[in-house]
Amino acid sequence: MNYSIIVPVYNRPDEVDELLQSLCLQRVKDFEVIIVEDGSKNKCKDVCDKYAGILDLHYYYKDNSGPGQSRNYGAERARGQWLIVLDSDVVLPDDYLAHVSEELAPEQSGESVLRERCDAWGGPDAANPSFTPVQKAISYSMTSFFTTGGIRGGKGKKMDKFYPRSFNMGIRRDVYLSLGGFSKMRFGEDIDFSYRIVEAGYRTALLPSAWVWHKRRTDFRKFFRQVYNSGIARINLSKRHPGTLKLVHLLPAVFTVGVIGLVLISAVGRALMHYIDPDRFYWMCFAPWLPILLYSGVIFVDSALKNKSLKVGLLSVPAAFVQLMGYGMGFIESWWKRCVLKRDEFTAFEKNFYQ
Repeated sequence: MNYSIIVPVYNRPDEVDELLQSLCLQRVKDFEVIIVEDGSKNKCKDVCDKYAGILDLHYYYKDNSGPGQSRNYGAERARGQWLIVLDSDVVLPDDYLAHVSEELAPEQSGESVLRERCDAWGGPDAANPSFTPVQKAISYSMTSFFTTGGIRGGKGKKMDKFYPRSFNMGIRRDVYLSLGGFSKMRFGEDIDFSYRIVEAGYRTALLPSAWVWHKRRTDFRKFFRQVYNSGIARINLSKRHPGTLKLVHLLPAVFTVGVIGLVLISAVGRALMHYIDPDRFYWMCFAPWLPILLYSGVIFVDSALKNKSLKVGLLSVPAAFVQLMGYGMGFIESWWKRCVLKRDEFTAFEKNFYQ
């Protein structure tokens, strides 16, 4: 068997149903599907049973231990040469596995040196036209040049130091097992695994044509929690892998401090206008909002044009601020606890992650 598709699931039966539907439509059929239910209360067993005679599907239920350990659980039971790790909230185009096979086959790709040395890979993500405006706005905020520098939606092929993400990731089964799979980190575990793949001397690649539709979070509250935890994970990752913290990782924290600072300056200006001199401090009240409004305008115009929707453009403004400030706040909290208070990873966030 060529591919084992491993999907950890936590309380998402409807999303699993959509993913399994898309797997039924794959042109390439040489794969098995391993669903690992990670202690869900709202189980997807009934959903999986619907596809038992259609897909080579294996369902497992285990106590909650986080997505990384659930992937490891599935990998131990997999039979494929390649393990493909997907999030439960993705949907695959019908040519997904066909593109993976084409990219990985040296004789077909015309890049024998490149593909023979590929031990792990990742693919980009996109928003489906059927997604809600909020989902499209969140997808924009996670892939736009104006929010993340476009680092999550790369289109070019590269080999050196590309770090696959677990929403759409493939790795040779023997490499996965030799590295012990994912660590016990509850957030950032996929980046940690990718760092370990590269540090062990294995080669990674971005497969641009192996893209998925990624629903991400369905509301801003859940999205904030997701990116907040990602900000926390970044400091934890830098502790595990010294030298991996880059300037781009600091920008959301700088953005967060800057926005809060501008709002505070405006509030002080309003107080001074009220109690001292309205004319003298008028600028202090309103000028700090200009860069915020300018940035919001750029986001609105860019997203509206790309999504061909004014509504998505408007929703992309709060999505961008949630993405940057949520990540920035988590980053700052983690920096304070890990770098200033010198707590270790598990005690610093025991309440959040390791209950």
